[in-house]
This record gives sequence, C-alpha cells and structure tokens, in this order.
Amino acid sequence: KGPNKIGFLGMLQPFSDGIKLFTKEMIYLNSSNYLFYYLSPIIGFMLSLMLWMLIPYYFNFISFDFSMMFFLSVISLGVYVLLIAGWSSNSNYSLLGGLRAVAQTISYEVSLALIMMSSLILIMSLNMMKFYEFQELIWFMFIMFPLSMMFLSS
Repeated sequence: KGPNKIGFLGMLQPFSDGIKLFTKEMIYLNSSNYLFYYLSPIIGFMLSLMLWMLIPYYFNFISFDFSMMFFLSVISLGVYVLLIAGWSSNSNYSLLGGLRAVAQTISYEVSLALIMMSSLILIMSLNMMKFYEFQELIWFMFIMFPLSMMFLSS
C-alpha cells in the first residue's frame, strides 16, 4: 500500500507534490561555485525549450533551412550543462559523475547523428519541415527499418 493520495484516485497528487517542493528549504553549499551551481539546471531547461522551436507546424511559424543542424548542435550543448553541474559543486564524486554522464551522452550522440545523417541524405535537405513532408506517405521507420531499430535501441 502506497502513500496517502490527495483527491479522487490521486488526481491532485502532482499538484500537491509541486507545492511541497516549492515550499522546501533551499540548501546553500558553502564549498560550491554558487553561480554555476544554480545556473546549470536553468541553462539545461532553456536548451530543452529551444528544441520546441523545431517542431514543424502546418502554419510554418518558425521554419529555417538548417533546423536539423540546429537540433544536433543544441543537444550537444547539453553536455556542457552536465559537466558544469558536476564541476560546480566542488565534490570529486559529482565531478566524476558529470564526466561519466558526458561520456555516455557523447557516445549516444554519435550514433544518433549518424542515423539522422542517413535519413537526411535521403531527403537531401536539413529543413525539419521537409523531413515532415517526406514522411506523409510512408514513415522512415518502414523505409529504413534496420536504422529505426538501431535508433530505438541506442
């Protein structure tokens, strides 16, 4: 049996958890680099929000020619956020954890970039809207089935 649930079938539980997190006490680490320690999650959040610009809409609100290149560059900037977060606490273990996360992220990004490059060669464009339009009749998952399985497994 789990914890007490708030609301009907626990529907209000996420809101209750959010209020509880906002009312918790802030912990200030004396030995950390204060500015980088608190800015690294904000920078990571801003990078993830920047990726929402690339979603192709029917009305083409933002559609630029090198959107896939922008996607690859923004996700590779996330590596620096992990490294700064690990370094800024001035703890050897968090630095090692940050370096491990950086190594894992870079290794996954290489396979992601190569798989994306093969589909971009098929389209002959770096525009995300062209990527979307090309898949109206048949998805890339069916055209390039082995690459799709590699993408899902990595």
